[in-house]
Amino acid sequence: MNPLHIGDKAPSFKLISSDKKEVNLSDFEGKTVLLLFFPFAFTGTCTKEMCMMRDDITRYQNVKAEVVGISVDSPFTLAKYKEEHQLNFLLLSDFNKAASKAYGCLYEEFSLGLLGVSKRSAFVIDGTGEIKYIEILENASEIPNFAKINTVIESITTN
Repeated sequence: MNPLHIGDKAPSFKLISSDKKEVNLSDFEGKTVLLLFFPFAFTGTCTKEMCMMRDDITRYQNVKAEVVGISVDSPFTLAKYKEEHQLNFLLLSDFNKAASKAYGCLYEEFSLGLLGVSKRSAFVIDGTGEIKYIEILENASEIPNFAKINTVIESITTN
């Protein structure tokens, strides 16, 4: 698959939430969305990133942006993770890896020989479904550049 670029239409997806409900990208039509792909629940850097989002959620709510975390964990694992860390935003299971593949953020091989794990990535999508920001990290111990992400989101939501 060709890599995604800023200005491209965001690939659609149909994933299961930690609440065991089907969620489609089209459910967010008209809203700014921050998609955060992360490798695994209950791991150090992933938990740090997701808890940063939890603690900063009012920033996104104030500009009417939706934060969505996506990993290849099962919906059951994500439900426990969300509960244990009191995460206050949507978590989606990409257990079948379709969204991670479509967004070009899937490790073929991760550490310990694990295959098909989401790369830590951030995508900002505007209300028309256009990609406005892309950051795909090769090093799973790095965190996306939230200063840049927030600038992009603010520029969308104030126009």
